[in-house]
Amino acid sequence: MTTDPETPSEPRPEAKAPQGHPREPGTEKLTIIQLLPNMLTVVAICAGLTAIKLGLQGSYTFAVQLILLAAVLDGMDGRLARALKSESGMGAELDSLADFLNFGVAPGLLLYTWALEDSRGFGWLAVLVFAVCAVVRLARFNVQRKSEDKSHDNAYFTGVPSPAGALLVMLPMFLSFALGSGPFLPDFVLALWMVAMGLLMISRIPTWSFKTTRIPRKNAKFFLVAVAFALAAAVSYAWITLVLFCIGYIGTVIVMLPRKPRIGTGD
Repeated sequence: MTTDPETPSEPRPEAKAPQGHPREPGTEKLTIIQLLPNMLTVVAICAGLTAIKLGLQGSYTFAVQLILLAAVLDGMDGRLARALKSESGMGAELDSLADFLNFGVAPGLLLYTWALEDSRGFGWLAVLVFAVCAVVRLARFNVQRKSEDKSHDNAYFTGVPSPAGALLVMLPMFLSFALGSGPFLPDFVLALWMVAMGLLMISRIPTWSFKTTRIPRKNAKFFLVAVAFALAAAVSYAWITLVLFCIGYIGTVIVMLPRKPRIGTGD
């Protein structure tokens, strides 16, 4: 028997669902290896909180080292998550919260307890400005990450990334540790430095992204030798190496000032 094409046919019965209850979102099981990126982020948060505690106790050298450890972990967790294909919305939000604590709150508090605690209020104002700039930058990054516009050039950042901003704001501490002396700059200068680094993070200045740097194969051996030399210098002369690194990074920011590429805000 033929069917009139204009007459809707009887609806087909829906396929039966498989036996058992359907798996609800978020109930899938993850291996310990897949959770490793989030574990690194949690360790970084613990390092940042401990750095604040040590700063309040006056152990500034160890506190700065913990923030440096948090920066290393911050550079590892995202790449590890992509390598293990375990990226998640929760991990991204956790990483942003860790960045705000480790690079927006802890460095400013360390600088404040180290040199600005006796200032006439402007020291604490500088801490607040730096922290607000850090959280604004991270919020801008989250908005861009969730947007559909992926046309920006990932070879550049908009403004200074928050980990780099944290290292730059602690440059006076690096100099002091390298020279074996206490704070040697006036409080007002240190406060201005902190505010300037905060404004750099939310600026529109294009800054170089090392994540997309490509090394020609013929120059790879020289690059590896340079990395080995830098690591040896960091082990033997840690504070001087950090000072030179910060100065070199400021140099790259100055060089990039005339350029106007389409840039991203990633950290």
